[in-house]
Amino acid sequence: MKAVVYEEPFSVVVRDVQDPSIQHPNDVIVRVTSTAICGSDLHMYEGRTAAESGIVFGHENLGVIEEVGSGVTSLSEGDRVVMPFNVACGFCKNCLAGKTGFCLTVNPGFAGGAYGYVAMGPFIGGQAERLRVPYADFNCLKLPPGEEFETDFVLLADIFPTGYHGCELAQLSPGESVAVYGAGPVGLMAAYSALLRGASKVFSVDRVPERLAKAEEIGAIPIDFTKGDPAEQIKEQTGGEGTDKGVDAVGYQAQAHDASHEEPAIVLNELVETVRPTGMLGVPGLYVPSDPGGPDEHAKHGQLLVSIGRMFEKGQQMGTGQCNVKRYNRQLRDLIIAGRAKPSFVVSHELPLDQAPQAYEKFDKRVEGYTKVVLHPGHALAA
Repeated sequence: MKAVVYEEPFSVVVRDVQDPSIQHPNDVIVRVTSTAICGSDLHMYEGRTAAESGIVFGHENLGVIEEVGSGVTSLSEGDRVVMPFNVACGFCKNCLAGKTGFCLTVNPGFAGGAYGYVAMGPFIGGQAERLRVPYADFNCLKLPPGEEFETDFVLLADIFPTGYHGCELAQLSPGESVAVYGAGPVGLMAAYSALLRGASKVFSVDRVPERLAKAEEIGAIPIDFTKGDPAEQIKEQTGGEGTDKGVDAVGYQAQAHDASHEEPAIVLNELVETVRPTGMLGVPGLYVPSDPGGPDEHAKHGQLLVSIGRMFEKGQQMGTGQCNVKRYNRQLRDLIIAGRAKPSFVVSHELPLDQAPQAYEKFDKRVEGYTKVVLHPGHALAA
């Protein structure tokens, strides 16, 4: 089958790799119809992880089941399904508690597994024509047959639930105000989720005009951090108090105010200043224990200078960690079907699989409006 394969920093290719096969009775094989490029993929693409040459990328996957293992009971050939980026067993202590992003079974010695991602287990990615899904009864979410909502549904694999998870980590309630740092795909999903949850004011902080315009289109208040300290800009619009809640949708590659260099802790520290005393911070943005490209020795080992004293002084709380997609994907699917949510507004390009190398390059450079790319293997639905 054709697949997107990592070669070296800033280089991926589409080439033939071995077709997946049923390895366990609980597996299914999915013919992939849509698979998205994620900002997290860029961490590997840019050489900011320990990813080795030969890994097949792709953790945001949707398709149609082609083959069903003998132990699968709830799925059939021809079912249209979307898979959480988390690979999970469904029966370990964390999965039973709903913490499927931290499964203790699928990646021994580590809490959590994922498709096509460094250190997240032996699971081949789905930026390919086919995908093996383990523990399929648990990991597959059924969708209505056909092609309707294709680009909405593929976002259920990661960024829509992850944005929602940011609001959940911050315990955002109706009527509260929230500042979302980052207006990339996850940040826009967090702002969108905040509006779905009934937030009174949603501030969207970024520096890219197209992203800020998109945030404004959905009802958020854009804050350009190159035009002044974002915490002060937000306080000016909240009576000097700051917001009730805050979400970090940026992570460890955060930019300084003048966008001249990286400051890995700047968003965390800005959120401490932005959110009012006793407020909550939700941090779905990615932070890593090892970053070869970190700007200093501490950052290279995931050690950041965070204003914990100020946070303690303000009595704030923080929730962190990757999204437990299964906790949200069924409800978010039903919002899409009911016409209450249309997350595909973030999708900028739909392309066939063979254009993945160019898409990665342009997405990484943020050129030509590349914000969220969906690839369609087999050229299905390609635009």
